[in-house]
Amino acid sequence: QLQASGGGLVQAGGSLRLSCTASGRTLSHNVVGWFRQAPGKVREFVAAISGSATVYADSVKGRFTISRDNVENTVYLQMDALKHEDTAIYFCAGRGSAVTVISRSHTQYRYWGQGTLVTVSS
Repeated sequence: QLQASGGGLVQAGGSLRLSCTASGRTLSHNVVGWFRQAPGKVREFVAAISGSATVYADSVKGRFTISRDNVENTVYLQMDALKHEDTAIYFCAGRGSAVTVISRSHTQYRYWGQGTLVTVSS
């Protein structure tokens, strides 16, 4: 299972770093994505990493950075210049060890964490 952490309350313009860890699974062999879901809205793609390749949603490009630490078996999402509209529950997800292609669709991710709440006050 995956576990997301690091959410919290931050003022607009501030920063947070989310972490995604896994129990019983090596994240370095996985495509790992971050998704978010705001109240009343559909789950949307934020960013994903496969090896050293990264993909970002246009809404976060230039503000968010996804990275991985294979020693710590952790994938991070550094979020800078946060906006009120970034408020959501953030989930990390994995596609499975045999898959290397990044997908922006949450339906293509097999393993999910429980989510961590990010609240950005305006």
